[in-house]
Amino acid sequence: MKLVILDRDGVINHDSDQYIKSPEEWKAIPGSVDAIARLHREGYHVVVATNQSGVARGLFDLNTLNKIHNKMLEAVRAAGGEIEAVFFCPHGPDDGCRCRKPLPGLFEEIADRLKISLHGVPAIGDTERDMVAARAVSAFPVLVRSGKGERTIKKSKALDGVPVFADLADVVDALLAGELVTD
Repeated sequence: MKLVILDRDGVINHDSDQYIKSPEEWKAIPGSVDAIARLHREGYHVVVATNQSGVARGLFDLNTLNKIHNKMLEAVRAAGGEIEAVFFCPHGPDDGCRCRKPLPGLFEEIADRLKISLHGVPAIGDTERDMVAARAVSAFPVLVRSGKGERTIKKSKALDGVPVFADLADVVDALLAGELVTD
């Protein structure tokens, strides 16, 4: 199975330090929706793994989160693509869960649900915690400069060997051209 794991905020849609709290605030990064559609047309299965601590913080509820995700899914479908599943952690940083990145729980859930190893699977994110979680399950971390990517490049010590691209569209260009070797 050809699989790609995407973080949501900063990779697919614009991020906000105040959180994306409503469907109206969800705005796709230019090129990201088409990039997901291209992956789908090339036979890739696309899933999302995203921390959504705004739920635990009381900034929005699960119903609103579902509406935000439905807006994202509809945008991708309108472009001819598909996101097969959205895995999310609704917990806060002090809740002690295993699913909040940088811990690998979301990735382990993906592997379990899809009955596959994540070894070498591209996991595209914009933060150090995305890279750490991917490495914990032997996925192949890829950093984008969009979202918090530039800030991550300046501050992170965990980026050795991690390829860096401008945005999701650039990653997909390299992946589909065979220029991104993940094993």
